[in-house]
Amino acid sequence: MIGFIQELQRRTPLGWLQLNHQKSRLLVAISGIAFADVLIFMQLGFQNALYDSNTRFHRAVNADIILISPQSKNLQNMSTFSRRRLLQAADVPGVKSADSMYIGLVTWKNPQTKRKTSVQAIGFHPEKSALNIPEIDNQLDTIKLPNNFIFDRGARGDYDQVFAQIEAGKTVSTEIEKRTINISGLFKLGASFGADGTLISSDENFLRIFPRRSVGSISLGLIDVKSGYEIEQVAAALKTHLEKYEDVKVLTHEEYVNLEKAYWQKESPVGFIFSMGVAMGFIVGVIIVYQVLSTDVNSHLKEYATFKAMGYNNSYLLGVIFEEAIILAALGFIPGFVVPLGLYKLAANATNLPLYMTLARAIFVLILTIIMCAISGTIATGKLQSADPADMF
Repeated sequence: MIGFIQELQRRTPLGWLQLNHQKSRLLVAISGIAFADVLIFMQLGFQNALYDSNTRFHRAVNADIILISPQSKNLQNMSTFSRRRLLQAADVPGVKSADSMYIGLVTWKNPQTKRKTSVQAIGFHPEKSALNIPEIDNQLDTIKLPNNFIFDRGARGDYDQVFAQIEAGKTVSTEIEKRTINISGLFKLGASFGADGTLISSDENFLRIFPRRSVGSISLGLIDVKSGYEIEQVAAALKTHLEKYEDVKVLTHEEYVNLEKAYWQKESPVGFIFSMGVAMGFIVGVIIVYQVLSTDVNSHLKEYATFKAMGYNNSYLLGVIFEEAIILAALGFIPGFVVPLGLYKLAANATNLPLYMTLARAIFVLILTIIMCAISGTIATGKLQSADPADMF
């Protein structure tokens, strides 16, 4: 090992010297790799924001087991099932409680701008919070009052004045479906790709703004499991007991979160577009690095042939090209990592989506960059391996 390190120290850094000799070409290559990395980082960031924002509600649901309609696609496309299934679920051993939740996408008038926008409305019985959000727990008495709602301070749009009035203890009024409602409290959940924000109130207030909805048709069934029982075992018993009716599906909390994520990954075109963007960024990077390395090989082909005539084998010359590829990957990754940090912050402020850098993503893109440059180096060395010193002079 020591001998190998000493050999590296004695070795002339030919790859770096060749890159550094043409500084303009080096800068172009670094810029190209950085551009590809920025594209990949942004696509991965938006993709993660897509999954994260659209599953925040699901992760916050306060239940061990969730009942949904088999026809439900995602949170913005919920079907309903009969409330009778909750009464039947209560008969299964291990079930502590079975509560209902109503969900619907509604258009409301922004109290500040008076513009119409889509928000997610949630209704549940206010004896206990259906979501693991402490701010909601403290406002259960508020949502019991007729036409009283609490609103998402993480909503997308202009609500600064509205938030300031509510935090000052005032009530803000607006309209939904020609009905006046009062916003008297705030909580934090956040916007998603499907809705600009969330309204929460009691089940009675929810049904007032959805007059066509029946009290017996619910969106979610929230099942709590008794202490001492395994959630998976109770879920299996519920499946046996309820799924024969074919209008309800039984999911553990983790399965419920994964169901929403799978929709955005596989069925939604948005998830496919972001994945395609990552692939396109990778391909762009391969092409740019190949052009640089191929030009370098062609411009120094006689020098490489001379090395061959002096006794250097192909592996040494290929090592020079791969050395250039690794150097380009490292130098290009630095600006390719720094620029998205600012772009993430800018996009997060503009959209209220959870856009942020993660260590795992940075390592993943670095590995992709190295692979990208290695592929380019492999392609670029094709002509070098076939170079014959006798043909060069």
